[in-house]
Amino acid sequence: MTQKPVLTFFNNKGGVGKTSLIYHLAWMYAGLRKRVVIADLDPQANLTAAFLDEDSIEKIWEEQAEGSTIYQCVKPLTGVGDIAEPKLQNVGTDLFLLPGDVNLSSYEDTLSSEWPNSMADNNLYRPMRILSSFWQIMQKAAENVQADIILVDIGPNLGAINRSVLIATDYVIIPLGADLFSLQGLKNLGPTLRSWKSLWQKRLDNWTENQEANNYPVIQFPKGKMEVIGYLCQQHSVRLDRPVKAYEKWVNRIPAVYREAVLNETTNTTMKQKDDPYCLATVRHYRSLIPMAQENRKPIFRLTSADGAIGSHANAVLDAKNDFHELANKIASKIKIEL
Repeated sequence: MTQKPVLTFFNNKGGVGKTSLIYHLAWMYAGLRKRVVIADLDPQANLTAAFLDEDSIEKIWEEQAEGSTIYQCVKPLTGVGDIAEPKLQNVGTDLFLLPGDVNLSSYEDTLSSEWPNSMADNNLYRPMRILSSFWQIMQKAAENVQADIILVDIGPNLGAINRSVLIATDYVIIPLGADLFSLQGLKNLGPTLRSWKSLWQKRLDNWTENQEANNYPVIQFPKGKMEVIGYLCQQHSVRLDRPVKAYEKWVNRIPAVYREAVLNETTNTTMKQKDDPYCLATVRHYRSLIPMAQENRKPIFRLTSADGAIGSHANAVLDAKNDFHELANKIASKIKIEL
């Protein structure tokens, strides 16, 4: 299996615009003729709701067809079965969705119980298969449609589901708000990623050194790379009713906290966020364009006059296109994808 890069957007603090970012970047990459698999591994399934209408989602969830959602792919593992073949939704040209599922939260217990079992002296295949199941499914999905990249959305927590998603991840981007809670999330995230990476490596070593590995010579597992390539920061919005000084107080603390928590560097940097090379972008608040895009079920930068994007809105649409094009290029260069 030729492995495709997995890019996960993650902060254990919610409300930082993560799902909207993935949605727009997925459309941008597809527009640049890169084939994209979007994997919704957040049990809240907000990204799925951005791509599909409620009737379509209800039909998928009620039918419970094998492989139709991320949960239906892993469900056989909770019994005596194996991973089901993923069935993707073609939501646009070069754009394929592996739908999320509210039932995925029930898989948390299975992942938690198999984590210690994967360090045992024998019977390692099943726990390793379960812990790497998200990676196996995403890579199979990408292989089936010949995708170039896999974009992943996950919930804002440090639970067993997210640990298995991060194990499956090559690159991580951290979306942030300019507030105390985002900074605290950042402080928690860096040490957690390093811990998960180290613990997964121990499991890979344990598997390799075990006689059982000889019985499965072709099986592959994720490397647990989890390379953080940078962060994104939300722009100050007057709607938040917060003074600009309060915004600047928090936003200018991000570079130092990022270096200490994520890069594990001792620093006394006074660098401003706008000058920080690890800041991939400052994400604008597009205000009234957001509900307009949601209503028309398309990204902001594809809104037209027929959708209501006229006058100043039309200019903002062009700004959004330029912003996301620049961000897509910057990310692609960091994860070594040619556009």
